[in-house]
Amino acid sequence: MMFEAVDLAIRYGRHRRQALAGISMQVPKGGLYAVLGPNGSGKSTLMRGLLGTVTPEAGEARIGGRNVRDWTRRSLARAVGAVSQAEHLAFPMNVRDFVGMGRYPHLGAFRPEGEQDRNAIAASMERCDVDELHDRDVTTLSGGELQRVRIARALAQEPTGLVLDEPTASLDIRHEMTIFQLLRDSADGGMTVLLITHHINLAARFADRFLLLSDGKVAAEGTRDEVFQADVLESVYRWPVAVGIDPETGAPQVTPRQGPDAS
Repeated sequence: MMFEAVDLAIRYGRHRRQALAGISMQVPKGGLYAVLGPNGSGKSTLMRGLLGTVTPEAGEARIGGRNVRDWTRRSLARAVGAVSQAEHLAFPMNVRDFVGMGRYPHLGAFRPEGEQDRNAIAASMERCDVDELHDRDVTTLSGGELQRVRIARALAQEPTGLVLDEPTASLDIRHEMTIFQLLRDSADGGMTVLLITHHINLAARFADRFLLLSDGKVAAEGTRDEVFQADVLESVYRWPVAVGIDPETGAPQVTPRQGPDAS
């Protein structure tokens, strides 16, 4: 398994309730795995736990069969690219140099870029449709442009695994679809992709397996047929839904129904 959680429990500070309460899940190599759930269900905490940026209260997170704590940060950065929801831009730099930061785990502190590095940077920028922005200052980019640049930086690492938290936030329809298709193609090419998203219909269309979280616990895990059940989704999202089939893609299509209190 590329990513694995075994009875993973995480608590922030002295809060009574655990942010994650004994989560177990496995993401096999070469798949696109989508983590779903409402706000506050533990999706981002799961990402932090899997990457070792928070210390679990119990259980463990594994990458490539090893406890994430046993990886050096540099080795982990070579193996796994990560795109969080947001980040603080500490100082101005152009887009090309920002994407080039993805090569740091391979270069070290002082080695200059080689041909392989330059090719990886150029390819990732083209895949994310940001090559024309190469001279732009990253602090001048729109939210959607910056998000695509951040994904390009992760791809420039040439990782074997990719973890993304809401990667299509702020994107328009074209770029949203482009990113989902890019992730699908990456998985088909052998990369393991773990995607956290609120876009349940796009997840249903592009992902192989799904983890549905509710209040820090597993509500459902498995294939489309196992997870996209109306009664399960209604209990998690606390809203009535209908689950149909998209005639074009054959994927489940979730449609909110009129709420019980609507007039």
